Amino acid sequence: MRIGIVCPYSWDVPGGVQFHIRDLAEYFIRLGHEVSVLAPADDDTPLPPYVVSAGRAVPVPYNGSVARLNFGFLSAARVRRWLHDGAFDVVHIHEPTSPSLGLLTCWAAEGPIVATFHTSNPRSRAMIAAYAILQAALEKISARIAVSEYARRTLVEHLGGDAVVIPNGVDVDFFAEAEPRPEWQGDTIGFIGRIDEPRKGLPVLMKALPKILAARPQTRLLVAGRGDEEEAVESLPKELRSRVEFLGMISDEDKARLLRSVDVYVAPNTGGESFGIILVEAMSAGAPVLASDLDAFAQVLDRGAAGELFANEDADALAEAAVRLLADPERRAELREHGSAHVRRFDWSTVGADILSVYETVTAGAAAVAADDRATGLRARFGLARD
Repeated sequence: MRIGIVCPYSWDVPGGVQFHIRDLAEYFIRLGHEVSVLAPADDDTPLPPYVVSAGRAVPVPYNGSVARLNFGFLSAARVRRWLHDGAFDVVHIHEPTSPSLGLLTCWAAEGPIVATFHTSNPRSRAMIAAYAILQAALEKISARIAVSEYARRTLVEHLGGDAVVIPNGVDVDFFAEAEPRPEWQGDTIGFIGRIDEPRKGLPVLMKALPKILAARPQTRLLVAGRGDEEEAVESLPKELRSRVEFLGMISDEDKARLLRSVDVYVAPNTGGESFGIILVEAMSAGAPVLASDLDAFAQVLDRGAAGELFANEDADALAEAAVRLLADPERRAELREHGSAHVRRFDWSTVGADILSVYETVTAGAAAVAADDRATGLRARFGLARD
């Protein structure tokens, strides 16, 4: 099958949607399919052979973050060229309502279109106002996927219609088989995310850290991600700042090794999450997870059976739960065991197969419609009546 996948966000600024698309493309390539991904990227950025640049992206505030999007006449021309050259059996657009390549592709593409909705947002006036513009493009979509029940709910409330829920995928064995790093082991808490993006929750964790260290002074916090490290520790007393180690941007291999090494992985995100891929990665690596009780996180963590939850934005509750987990190896072992079993439902062997079945359904439907149209044309040409 010839598969075209559209990434809305800049390929050279990593994020959950980009990682999902990368892993999905590589999963299908391993199965023998022909895959091309169209994504915003600087023209001088090294790209995998299956990624085609749609040109440089610009930063735009979006869903409590800053998304790097691509829109305009040049982008539209590149979309049309990519569609023409690809002659795809199916086009899979991610975030088709964002003002980026997905919407441009919706307008330009013909044939089967699958769309995945990643975002979880409250109903907004902007989305209501944009509906008239989006409607014509969205009507061309053959099948809709939402990565979680909360992304599906956003779609239903904002745009109507419905979607099948297929979660984000993870290569579970990649994380499960990673080797821990000794220097990252021993009374360690892990955090991975953009340091200077408030909704990722690092300020909440920093606020909780003094109480954690008061109870367990040997604990270290390991932070991986980009952002201003000095600003991140400004709220901490100076004598405690040495207990925070910033690792900067790390490779996928080191992310897996970090998650395999820490005693507890903390996800203190405060909102704007429709899934929680980092929770799945942490469970895959066997890290006991402590997360804010966002609805999407609670669902991923099997309502607290596969990981513990604390009240969102409550630093005291985070500190109490972290101290309790660090002091209880039996509970951590229990979470590892349940998480490792629970996470198998998110492995690409399951998720990829579900997405492929959606492709096969829409392409089969398109082929049936085309065959019926050809038969109708022949009957009309030769004056034959329909049976």
